[in-house]
Amino acid sequence: MKTIVVASGNRGKLAELGDMLATLELEVVAQGTLGVGDADETGLTFVENALIKARHAARATGLPALADDSGICVDALAGAPGLYSARYAGRHGDDAANNARLLADLGGLPETQRGAYFYCCLVLLRHAEDPSPLLAEGRWHGRVLTRPQGDGGFGYDPLFQPHGFAGSAAELQPLEKNRHSHRGQAVTALMTGLRRELRRTHTKP
Repeated sequence: MKTIVVASGNRGKLAELGDMLATLELEVVAQGTLGVGDADETGLTFVENALIKARHAARATGLPALADDSGICVDALAGAPGLYSARYAGRHGDDAANNARLLADLGGLPETQRGAYFYCCLVLLRHAEDPSPLLAEGRWHGRVLTRPQGDGGFGYDPLFQPHGFAGSAAELQPLEKNRHSHRGQAVTALMTGLRRELRRTHTKP
């Protein structure tokens, strides 16, 4: 395994994953640079959607594929936006509209009722028909603020205040965010399995 295709067109995700995987001796390429479009996310769970995206990229390119499916789950909204975080307001990837709808849906709820967490599932398929993919997950708990704070990050970062931090995820430096975030947790777990995989590959006669 020398090259991995990342099954995402989200620039924020691609940047974060690229930074976190930089220590591995692998070439990491985005599916868009290979002419691969997004898969239809028809799963009913984050795990299913990550598998769908990874399999789509692996089949199209013939390469091992890494996919991320993630979102914000809000307690007061029974876990919404959840799977539909990227298109919560209707149009996929409209961060401003998604944030505005989340604030509207929470209305004037007090801090004590604005609990939420970011969830990330990562899937690595060695090939499109891989029966035993590498799976990893991460959860980042906090609450939804009453107004956006900060201009870093992407998605719901300006509205999410992680437990133990005074400001929003959008106010964290990228390295600090990656150390604590749901995606950072998932990448750390995945890299343990991936390093083991690479060691086996390199020691084969």
